[in-house]
Amino acid sequence: MIPVTSDIAIDANEIQLDFVRASGPGGQNVNKVATAVQLRFDVTHSSLPPDVRGRLVRLAGSRMTLDGILIIKAARFRTQERNRQDAVDRLVQLVRRAVWKPAPRVKTRPSRAAKERYKAAKRRRSQVKKLRRSPIEGGND
Repeated sequence: MIPVTSDIAIDANEIQLDFVRASGPGGQNVNKVATAVQLRFDVTHSSLPPDVRGRLVRLAGSRMTLDGILIIKAARFRTQERNRQDAVDRLVQLVRRAVWKPAPRVKTRPSRAAKERYKAAKRRRSQVKKLRRSPIEGGND
């Protein structure tokens, strides 16, 4: 079990790790050794609570397949073990963000004083612009 929070954990059997060849620096080692990790986590069939699953799908964005599988690719390090740990850490971090429930937005309206300040500022600005006009352009104002 991989702990996420005090009451949520991900079963290690729910995670599939595939090792693939990484691109980038590494000399000939990059052509021979599969050090990059591709982590697959089936969100739709996971043991996560339904509300967390929904938020995780939204947070994952393009990392989510149409089948509901979250794919995280880790190729930052030159060893398999560090990339594996990096992929798992990134999954845990994403799930932790999904656990946090955003507070619902409370609609507010501007106060009467705020509306008055806004109108007064508009009147001042209008007056400044009116004074910049040439007398011919101004017309009967």
